[in-house]
Amino acid sequence: QAVVPGPAEHPLQYNYTFWYSRRTPGRPTSSQSYEQNIKQIGTFASVEQFWRFYSHMVRPGDLTGHSDFHLFKEGIKPMWEDDANKNGGKWIIRLRKGLASRCWENLILAMLGEQFMVGEEICGAVVSVRFQEDIISIWNKTASDQATTARIRDTLRRVLNLPPNTIMEYKTHTDSIKAWEEFHGLVNSSGR
Repeated sequence: QAVVPGPAEHPLQYNYTFWYSRRTPGRPTSSQSYEQNIKQIGTFASVEQFWRFYSHMVRPGDLTGHSDFHLFKEGIKPMWEDDANKNGGKWIIRLRKGLASRCWENLILAMLGEQFMVGEEICGAVVSVRFQEDIISIWNKTASDQATTARIRDTLRRVLNLPPNTIMEYKTHTDSIKAWEEFHGLVNSSGR
């Protein structure tokens, strides 16, 4: 059934869903096994419902292995192939160990609080815990809209209070899919 704000709760502009995924490093994943690996934690519609989930979740800095938290608008799966994502891309920031929990919290609070000011463009955010580093990213719908992607970048830099020399990379999901297929040897020399 539909998730709605409770009486006297503070509604968010959109409903959001938390997801979690974990995989064994070194094992290639197909998009089917990726989809099976990703677990829905729950959906919320208000500030209070968000805190009910969030206060019980492990902080990214305390996750082990190859784990990801995803927070996406309800109805959008955290997958490149989803209709809302397929023409989009993401800003990627690689973090040294120890920063993921604070950056993730600042990022999702900015997203829920509509601080990016780009209308419907934001799809969701991901924090990926890896062995050497952690990665956070924010996904948007339209990779070709440079004014929007620039505004997302500038807001991201501000809400995460990033040092000016922080490297931020924008990657379209089409490029991500291509790189993934090449890495896993799914493209032969003719490009098919």
